[in-house]
Amino acid sequence: MGETLGAFITRTRLERALYLMSHRKGVRLTDIALACGFSSSSDFSRVFRARYGVPPRKFDLEGWRTARREAMVARLPRKSNPDRFAVNVCEMPARRVAYLRVHKPYGGDGVVQAVAQLMAWAEARQLADGQWLGYQWDDPEIVELAKCRYDVGLEIPDATDVGKHLSVTTFPAGLVAEIDIKGTVELELRALHWLFFSWLPTSGYAPAHQPMFEAFNGRPFAHGMEHFELRIQLAVVDATVPL
Repeated sequence: MGETLGAFITRTRLERALYLMSHRKGVRLTDIALACGFSSSSDFSRVFRARYGVPPRKFDLEGWRTARREAMVARLPRKSNPDRFAVNVCEMPARRVAYLRVHKPYGGDGVVQAVAQLMAWAEARQLADGQWLGYQWDDPEIVELAKCRYDVGLEIPDATDVGKHLSVTTFPAGLVAEIDIKGTVELELRALHWLFFSWLPTSGYAPAHQPMFEAFNGRPFAHGMEHFELRIQLAVVDATVPL
């Protein structure tokens, strides 16, 4: 993938730290450092400075996110909701998911190919009308697009044998904040921005350590490549729960 294992681990730890700094206001940097796998706050500060040129306390996090956000979608006023998005916080049961990972999902047809491959596997086992998921572990406002990873997944029964060509994972039960989307990818991006930067800061919740899910209504791309009907799902926890 053009990146050593050590470099990948360091980068993803730092990106996770940026994510927590964005969405866990008031949390001590020492707690963030330890939660992200650094041995101490000084170790975290040293590695952070080596990558970003400044210590964590002097890093312009909003400027960093804004530069990446503008490449994805035009900015919304911070407190507005012109699309009338509504959040439903609900309990989600544990999910066992068969998936294919797509690297560099924002370029080429890797996602479409992964859907076709997983669809053929599912149809052969009469599983294709189950719950399809798309999700990524990386925040594209923090991680450069070329390094983002996106999984095409399908919820499967516990006894299902996925064989050697697919990966399988299990997501624990918990709360999700859910928004229904019927429209273009631009609408979905606006919903994500509003969810994180308008709803979340005053909701009493914080993001859980799970990816952001796209839970498709029906099969992926059932409504074409420009119109999507799905639910975006953000796993959340009580914001007062320690890291």
